[in-house]
Amino acid sequence: MCAKPIVSVQNLVKSYDSGFTALKNVSLDIEEGEIIALLGPNGAGKTTLISTICGIIVPTSGSVTVGGHDTLAEYRAARKMIGLVPQEVNLEPFEKVINTVRFSRGLFGMGRDDAYLDRLLGQLSLSDKRDQKILTLSGGMKRRVLIAKALSHQPKVLFLDEPTAGVDVELRKDMWEIIADLKKNGTTIILTTHYIEEAEAIADRIGVINKGEILLVEEKSALMARMGRKQLRIELSAPIDTVPEALAARGLERAPDGRALIFTYDTRAERTGITSLLNEVQKAGLQMSDLQTRQSSLEEIFVDLVKEPS
Repeated sequence: MCAKPIVSVQNLVKSYDSGFTALKNVSLDIEEGEIIALLGPNGAGKTTLISTICGIIVPTSGSVTVGGHDTLAEYRAARKMIGLVPQEVNLEPFEKVINTVRFSRGLFGMGRDDAYLDRLLGQLSLSDKRDQKILTLSGGMKRRVLIAKALSHQPKVLFLDEPTAGVDVELRKDMWEIIADLKKNGTTIILTTHYIEEAEAIADRIGVINKGEILLVEEKSALMARMGRKQLRIELSAPIDTVPEALAARGLERAPDGRALIFTYDTRAERTGITSLLNEVQKAGLQMSDLQTRQSSLEEIFVDLVKEPS
């Protein structure tokens, strides 16, 4: 029998007086110790969902439990289990790093524990910044302080709302390593992101949300295997102006420069037909110089899921 999910969202609705519905009957279970990435375009409902789970927004209907605690009926117990790293960097500029983190711990009624906070700052490469004022820190270091604040009271669940928005590629990869280390320590992590490669790099499961609805939640590898497509690129020794009729009937398309034929096929199919296809190319009198295959990226899958119907 499976253990209860650490976060359980059931039939969540959030509507406003204007008539706008930000969340439409959202249900989602999050297992302890996993990293789940929520992908969605601007206005999809990602931040509204996180804010509702964290108790910042009151839902119109539905329920949320964190560690078995209802976020409305047992607000304090539920909120104590949650750490939230917001998208905006909002820190007291003249306060020292260590005092900022201590204050956050105290807000949750936790006793002083400098040994824990020192370990936390070390884990986030902030040890040498502990006595510096926030205003002296770089943007990347300020983001690390936000994570330290969120983890100061030792929560079981960490929400990261666009954690690497606006940071450079090198720092983004540093943040991925930090998140991986947190997972090793047993922290459950839910992140929203606009960076598809971020989800592809670190998440165990992918959730796609659009217009307030969860379109799917699936294991990353299974999602890519189920929805991914492969392309076979047949490089030609000489360019062609048009695809021979017999090959066009098989679904081959001409590359823009005419120097290759492209065949897209489903990785789930029992037979791809590639062998007979290559024979057809030779029969058409075309000489092949090279063959290449590529798998659809998570970005392509995501775009397909959220695109408007034509």
